[in-house]
Amino acid sequence: MFSMETPLILTPILGLLIGFLMGLTGAGGGILSVPVLIFFLHLTMAQAGPIALLAIASSAGIGALLAHKNKTLRYKAAALMALSGLTTAPIGLWLAHQLPNQPLVVLFGFILIMLAIRFFWIAQKELRGSSRIKNQNPPCLLNNATGKLTWTAPCFWTLLLIGAISGFLSGLLGVGGGFIIVPALKRFTNLSPHSVIHSSLGVMSIIAIGSVGVSAVAGTLIWPIALLFSLGSIGGLLISRKLAQGLNPLRIQQFFAVFTFLVGIYMLTKSFLNL
Repeated sequence: MFSMETPLILTPILGLLIGFLMGLTGAGGGILSVPVLIFFLHLTMAQAGPIALLAIASSAGIGALLAHKNKTLRYKAAALMALSGLTTAPIGLWLAHQLPNQPLVVLFGFILIMLAIRFFWIAQKELRGSSRIKNQNPPCLLNNATGKLTWTAPCFWTLLLIGAISGFLSGLLGVGGGFIIVPALKRFTNLSPHSVIHSSLGVMSIIAIGSVGVSAVAGTLIWPIALLFSLGSIGGLLISRKLAQGLNPLRIQQFFAVFTFLVGIYMLTKSFLNL
């Protein structure tokens, strides 16, 4: 359990790390912030979730605004996914407070491991020159003439479903949903990698704001930790934007996958040892 005796100086440093990963991957901040808060600050899943979401809302929101200025954010698609996610996030938040902490930690650990393996495998195939794993005719296509998505019924419903799933998991596990949105957009659209990441940040920020609002009203948000962690994450995201342009995104994805895999193993080991 969290105590105010916990050294607060560690909190913005942890936020800096998470924001840095979020800027590089579009997903890292959301998926790794909760285990970082659990094991370094000794919070429960229910306590860590709202804090992680506030950090995501602030740092991802800034990243999305900067991306919009560069015209790499598909704001209409992001808005649709976010509105869908806002309807399902409160359900996940409610369920998180009904379930015991231990099963949630175990579930989170398994999700991290599965995602890490998939991220690494996809990046490895692309590095070897294999074609990207995506539809030849995905439901959402970018019109090269206008630079905008061509809206069709399959595209609409696909984005709506992506948003609903990411919103529910955001509320349940305290993640931003980027680990769902990024691979889904790569699979079901022909957007560029930068546009995928930046659109993911836009969705994550809106869903997180809604979830944080619910938590704040319910009185479950620990504000001192949340604010320091959020400030650190903003700094990390701004730093990563400067460095990301000179790095291979596939190598970044592989590094993130290995790191995520190790965190997942650690979560499961700690959970089973505490049984």
